[in-house]
Amino acid sequence: MTSIFDSYQLGNLRVSNRIVMSPMTRNRAAADGSPTPSMATYYAQRATAGLIITEATQPSPQGQSAPHTPGLHSDEHVAAWRQVTAAVHANGGRIFAQLLHAGRVSHPEIAGHHPVAPSAVALNAELFTPRGLLPAPVPLVLSTGEVKDQVEAFAAAARRAVDAGFDGVELQGASGYLIQQFLSSNANQRTDAYGGSITGRIRFAVEVAEAVADAVGADRVGIRVSPGGQVWEIVEDDVPQLYSTLIEALAPIGLAYVHAQATIDDDVLIALRKAWPHAFIVNPGGKFGPQHTDRAMADHWLASGADLVSFGRAYIANPDLVERLRTGAPLTESDRNTWYGGSDAGYLDYVSYQH
Repeated sequence: MTSIFDSYQLGNLRVSNRIVMSPMTRNRAAADGSPTPSMATYYAQRATAGLIITEATQPSPQGQSAPHTPGLHSDEHVAAWRQVTAAVHANGGRIFAQLLHAGRVSHPEIAGHHPVAPSAVALNAELFTPRGLLPAPVPLVLSTGEVKDQVEAFAAAARRAVDAGFDGVELQGASGYLIQQFLSSNANQRTDAYGGSITGRIRFAVEVAEAVADAVGADRVGIRVSPGGQVWEIVEDDVPQLYSTLIEALAPIGLAYVHAQATIDDDVLIALRKAWPHAFIVNPGGKFGPQHTDRAMADHWLASGADLVSFGRAYIANPDLVERLRTGAPLTESDRNTWYGGSDAGYLDYVSYQH
């Protein structure tokens, strides 16, 4: 029987186990988006994961979602990320950069740019900015030509990621950000080739995947999805058909993996797994679901067809998570007050389990 501790061939990488560290925003980058030495230590501490996927990293200044999130749109960012990738590789780990464009989930006070989106549909929400919580503005509508510019921004960021030493990149197509805004039936009210029918609504995601695969090689690229997920007020009509059509369109590109959040019934995810010809990662906890991913949930999904399983919150307070799962050691609970921003407290001071 397959075990989460078995090695796996993921695209062009041999990973040491099937445990993935899920992307988690921690807001510890410098004000200009450059990764810090503390970030290098944080990821290196967790390098026993088969694969680390970094926190959300903006491919352009306009794509920034929150203060102190890292970027991959300048030479300075590339140089600063090298300390992170070198530290992870020195500890035997593998690491992908997650590329996230916030779309409408942004504010001029955060990014210095007015947010853009498929349509002029604002969030009914307040966003955390350097000046505190502020209402989300109505986003600017991307023209057809500007949509192409966003596609190229993802490709350029992927090139920088490889230059910075990353083993690959993950496209954030989940959790209510720009790619999922195009997939949605409420945030996307377009009538051009990027809206309307399911074929139109998946077009942006497919074009981004194609461009990034062309830029760095398909076997260095994954995509994260949250079928039916409702984070940031996303609504998706006919979820099974939408995602089966997306999977069918992505399959010929040859991406290394699909990373699916468990945001819909298991049978829908299992059907997507069966339709997808490459590696399939499941994040059982969804987006801040009621349960942390644990060993039993991981074993369930491996038995249901997943190739790898990602763990999110458990990795905050358990840098040695692989060993704790292997030995059955208890998991430390993290302090939610230190999840986002702040000092190294609640970031670097969680220790390995002492028997």
